[in-house]
Order: sequence, then structure tokens, then C-alpha cells
Amino acid sequence: MLYSLPFAAIDTTLFPGSYADGRQRWQAQANKLPGHASCQSYPCDGTGPDGEELVTDTIWIGPEDASRVLVLLGGTHGIEGFAGSAVQIDQLGLIAEGHVAIPPNTAVLMVHALTPWGYAWQRRCDADGVDLNRNIVDFSRPLPENKDYELLKDTFYLADAAQRKVALAEFERLHGRVALEKAISAGQYCDPSGPFYGGAASAHGRRVCEDLMRRHSLQQRDLAVIDLHTGLGSYGYGEIICDHQPGSAGTRAAHHWYGDSVALPFLGTSSSVPKLGLLDYAWHEIMNDRSCYITLEFGSFSTDQLFEILLRDHQLWAQSDNEQARLEHRRVMHRHFCPDDRAWREMVLFRARQVIAQGLWGVSS
Repeated sequence: MLYSLPFAAIDTTLFPGSYADGRQRWQAQANKLPGHASCQSYPCDGTGPDGEELVTDTIWIGPEDASRVLVLLGGTHGIEGFAGSAVQIDQLGLIAEGHVAIPPNTAVLMVHALTPWGYAWQRRCDADGVDLNRNIVDFSRPLPENKDYELLKDTFYLADAAQRKVALAEFERLHGRVALEKAISAGQYCDPSGPFYGGAASAHGRRVCEDLMRRHSLQQRDLAVIDLHTGLGSYGYGEIICDHQPGSAGTRAAHHWYGDSVALPFLGTSSSVPKLGLLDYAWHEIMNDRSCYITLEFGSFSTDQLFEILLRDHQLWAQSDNEQARLEHRRVMHRHFCPDDRAWREMVLFRARQVIAQGLWGVSS
């Protein structure tokens, strides 16, 4: 690999304490950039817990006519925006201080807080319960079915966690681990109160991405898209997940740019199983053969713990008289998706620098 890793101290205090704090820090760092940089903001319906406005902010750094663009997405799943903010603030600082040089004929597009409501309220979804990363389907056609989700739906709402674990373990015994994970997390379009709900219309973050594609004519450029996520996989490790089809131009580009660490759900080499309606698919539609989209997923705790925490989150939000329980569960959500552990946060920032440098080298080479 010919990429160069920026040499600068890792600062774990870049992780914000809230959505409002993350946005303020992101904007302050963006304002320090010299040269060609332009911002665009996309207000989102609703407000945060303290009445704050909710906005997706974007910045284009570099020449507007650049034929190559690195796109850095954060907060696709709202609560995962804590790490997304830290990584983007770190990168903005590296660019402003000259530690990262953007190559000629190349630009960087950063998108901060694609699901700002979920970020502010510390949930993965938006105010309507929609998971942006299951929302990329054609809503004018019959929606995909996840029959195993429907089979297990009542189990997800059991108040007794031990009883729920027994039922899920029995499903896994009968059908296998992959079938269980697909049933829960592959995406569903029948249960607005449930987890991994893909919605009935285009979500805010999808509309933002589609507007950016049009505004910057991104279909005419070479693209390296990196979508920042947390909560799945080995603790602190940033797994490069490629949901392009095996053997496709996108997969070949991913292997060329990022090396043998690239993991493919369709081949069973990833901590992620194949899923419906991924945000990836909107970007795949406009990509040429010199482009690719990857998810950079930073693991924390076990997948079983992830499912249990999310199921409890949806149970609490399906009720109307448990504000204190929701508040307490927000702390549980935060611990899973952004552990308050200096070592974890150092690993996130270092690995993000590495993968972003690879993507910038790849798209511009």
C-alpha cells in the first residue's frame, strides 16, 4: 500500500457528550479550514431532548470540479454518531493542520449526523422508528418480506428476557445462527415499533444523500464512500464491510484499496449478515467501475448483547409512560455503541485514520 498515515497525537476527548456538543465541535473545526470549503445544512423534523434543532451538516473540501471524491458518512444510525463525530472532527483537524494533504483533482465530502433525531435521543432509528440502513428500497413496489421476523415478532416483545432468550436459542438450534441474525436484523417492513424497520417512505438521511448526489453530480465522479458505524464485531476493531456483490467492480476496488482485511457478508466472511435496504445500495446505483462503498464498523460487545439492548429499547419506546426507564436505557445504549473506554476510543480514531488514508489514496491513484 502506498498510502501515508497522518502523524499526530490521538485525542480521545474529541468524542462529544451529546448530539448538540458534537455538532458544535464539528462546525467549529470546519470553520478552521483554509482554502476551498463549502457547507450545506439539512434541517430535520423534530427537536432533541433539550429542544435543540436537529440538522445534518455537510462540508465539501477541495475543488468543486474534482473528478474524485472521498465521502465520509457519520450517524447513519443515530447513536453511532458519537464515534462518527469524533472521527470527522479528527479528520477536519488533520486537514486544517496540514497532516492530511488532499491529492490534486480530489475532494472530500463529509456528512455529519445523517439521522440527527436518533443521535440526539440516543437511538439507532429516527423519530418514526425507521432504520435508515434498511430504508433503501423502492416504495412504489411491494416491500420485501422477512417471514422469520414475523414468526419471531411476538418473542421480541416478551417482558421476560430469560423467556425471550430461550425462544431465540431454540430458533437458532432449529435454523442456525445466520438464520437467527437475518430474522432479527436483516430488515423488516411490517412492524413500525420493532427493530430494523425499513419504513414506508424515504427517510431524512436518504433524502440528504440523494440531494448531495444531484447537487454535486456524484454519478460523474470516482467515489470512495466510507460509512462509519459502531456496535457490531470484535471490541475496538474497525472491520471493513463490503456489501458489493462478490466479483463486482466495487469489490475489486475495495480489495485493491483496503487489502485482504475486506470482509464480505455475501461470502460469510463478515461479522454482518446480508441485509435488505442498506444505504450502500443508493450509492451503488450511481457508482462507476472505479468506485466502492464500505462500512467501517467498530465492534464493542457481543451480538447477543446488541440484540437484547435494541429489543429493550424498542419495547420502552412502544410504551408511553416510562420516561425514567427510557432515560436509564439511553445510558445502556451509549455504553454499547460508544464505550467510555480510552483504549476503545484510541483504537477507533487510529483505525479510522488508517482506512480513510487508504480510501483517499485509492480513489485518487
